[in-house]
Amino acid sequence: MLSKKLKSHLLVGAALVAAGMSASAFAKADQQRVIVKFQPGAKAAVEKTVKAAGGHLKVDLSRFDAMAISVPEAALNGLRNNPNVLYVEEDVKRKLLSTNEFEPNKPYGIEQVQADLVSDAAAGNRTVCIIDSGIDLGHPDLPSATVTGSFDSGTGNWYEDFNHHGTHVAGTISALANGSGVVGVMPNGTINLHIVKVFNADGWGYSSSLVAAASECENAGANVINMSLGGTRASRTEDQAFASLYTNGILSIAAAGNDGNTRDSYPASYDSVVSVAAIDSNKQVASFSQQTSQVELSGPGVAVLSTVPRGTGQTSSANVAGTDFDTLAMEGSPQSSATGLLSDCGIGDAPCANAQGDVCLIQRGTISFAEKVQACEAGGGVAAIIYNNEAGPLSGTLGTTVTSIPSVGVSDTAGAQLLNLLGQTASVSVEASDWAYFDGTSMATPHVVGVAALVWSQFPECTAPQIRQVLDMTAEDLGTAGRDNAYGFGLVQAKAAVDELTSNGCPTVSTGGTTGGNGRGKGGKGGPKNTKN
Repeated sequence: MLSKKLKSHLLVGAALVAAGMSASAFAKADQQRVIVKFQPGAKAAVEKTVKAAGGHLKVDLSRFDAMAISVPEAALNGLRNNPNVLYVEEDVKRKLLSTNEFEPNKPYGIEQVQADLVSDAAAGNRTVCIIDSGIDLGHPDLPSATVTGSFDSGTGNWYEDFNHHGTHVAGTISALANGSGVVGVMPNGTINLHIVKVFNADGWGYSSSLVAAASECENAGANVINMSLGGTRASRTEDQAFASLYTNGILSIAAAGNDGNTRDSYPASYDSVVSVAAIDSNKQVASFSQQTSQVELSGPGVAVLSTVPRGTGQTSSANVAGTDFDTLAMEGSPQSSATGLLSDCGIGDAPCANAQGDVCLIQRGTISFAEKVQACEAGGGVAAIIYNNEAGPLSGTLGTTVTSIPSVGVSDTAGAQLLNLLGQTASVSVEASDWAYFDGTSMATPHVVGVAALVWSQFPECTAPQIRQVLDMTAEDLGTAGRDNAYGFGLVQAKAAVDELTSNGCPTVSTGGTTGGNGRGKGGKGGPKNTKN
């Protein structure tokens, strides 16, 4: 049905015609897009009428004896009364029914660190150096024009990543706001990245290689260095190297460690390096995050979605009784899909009886995820959904166990809902993707690195120690009031830091305590996936 506004335009148009205005005169008037349904065989006659009225063909629907046209509103009434026309209707709009309409997926960490509240327009005056496993330079969600690197005979081309880790780190810092995939802390392709590849597919190297890599970062003009890596033993050479870089104006930031203990890790535990702990989407410290006197800041590091080399990631889904549930693919799950009735397999510590052709619902606990999936298979199950036995999403791995059915993890709350849907139709899918969820202080580190570069880009006159101190001062205090070994000074906050610098300028650097002077911890290859219980 046409609107009252359109009807009023038709009356005006009719008045113009009555006043002697020609079709060419009102052809420039407001155009209305409509669909005209015409008598069979009358297409040519209707097209002639439309053209005479100043209209234009938009879509030829001859198969259905129709056409979509734009035409002056004043001509619509005449079309309706034309004996060759059966009806005229508005060509109504259709749009994608997506909850992220016209927006890419924004990982929870971007809002947690307030990156979406600060413009990265000036980020081109900063360079972030990523010391890692390289980067998939052709990834559609990553910048390329502002990315450089250098070849290393020991690890290969910097623009290739056979470990997946470096590409994930780069995405958290700089994934593009291009309408698909994810966005990073600085999403508009302005930040300069320099890639130094120190890890091959095996994911390990030496402290000497790290020192050489840091020197390469300095030569490339880096302001901030990302090190999502670490080890249990200190190196004097390494310590002196990072102290020198700090003196020369470079802010080095490293992962606090994934061993879930209180032991220092390096390079994060050197006084000249900022150590980063990992928190989850509820701002709780991750169970694997090391807690030491050297931890300085926290960043999102649990179930972090970011870029990985093309086709190497996994995306998953589960739908039960018409309801979609958030899932994380079990690392090592085969890429396939299956549908069956949802069957309760309890803890999954024995073959799932009577699960033939069903989707197994299994609770986390006692045994490994791989054994649970095997129990589902043994009972004839076609897919497995494992739900958490503690708060939060479930990210797990099958290790080296080979299974034949798709398997995913869901949260404890999703598990409670699913227990009320037993016997309903369930579908599970695991597919290849250019993105993946990783856990680890390795994932928390690029959040802090990105914020440091983002804030510094707006105040380039500040020094590295001053930017460091502002980030410490403005972090969101978590855990025990004040600095603590789990969270450091707290969750890094981009907007709060910018507001502080806007109001008070670059601070006088403190020489006592840990502020601006020492933040510490371990990294690792993206953190351990849960394997059991």
